[in-house]
Amino acid sequence: MIFLIGDSTVKNGRGKGDGGQWGWGSFFQQFFDTTRISVENHALGGRSSRTFFTEDLWNKVLPGIRKGDYLFIQFGHNDGGPLNTGRARASLNGTGDESQVVIMERNGGPEEVFTFGHYLRIYIRQAKAVGAIPVVLSPTPGNRWTNGKMNRMTETYTKWAKEVARQEGVEFIDLNDRTADKCDAMGEEKGKQLFVDSVHTTYDGAIINGQSVIEGLQSLNGFSLNQYILK
Repeated sequence: MIFLIGDSTVKNGRGKGDGGQWGWGSFFQQFFDTTRISVENHALGGRSSRTFFTEDLWNKVLPGIRKGDYLFIQFGHNDGGPLNTGRARASLNGTGDESQVVIMERNGGPEEVFTFGHYLRIYIRQAKAVGAIPVVLSPTPGNRWTNGKMNRMTETYTKWAKEVARQEGVEFIDLNDRTADKCDAMGEEKGKQLFVDSVHTTYDGAIINGQSVIEGLQSLNGFSLNQYILK
């Protein structure tokens, strides 16, 4: 079994293409021999590495994960912004062990907020504890361009996700760079057509992100999941 956790770029809304917006996880099963392995997409729009955990979404996924299953982890798009006001979903920058106690606007109570890397480590370590195989992904690229080239997240969430994966000894796929390369190759005008807005993809954009994930997997020599990818 393959489990996916993440934000709206993995599963948008109910995963039915509302508003023409799709996450790549809605089509991920089409790349695999589904008579041998299946995909469960537990991503939820608007969630960050922090709120997927604090809203108990992870605690609903973890009990279903078994030894030998795969867990794909992709966060970052919603990890910025305010810590304790409004949607209050931000994590602290980086991968360190620092934390900050904030008073939450919504209920007046305290919450200890940790780094982006800290929350990724929770998912990785708890999945490994039951014998599952985590795979960390960078965020997908957004529909933002500079001089005809798509902007990357090389110094923020991509970098931090890669650092955590290396520290924890799990595989990492740079989905940000792989899809941005594809968009650069087709040009800004065509690349922008893969998006509904600054972040969310059309059907075609979601398929391209899925292809980038598969290409990332295929670049991992001897990775056990690859035996299930359709040729």
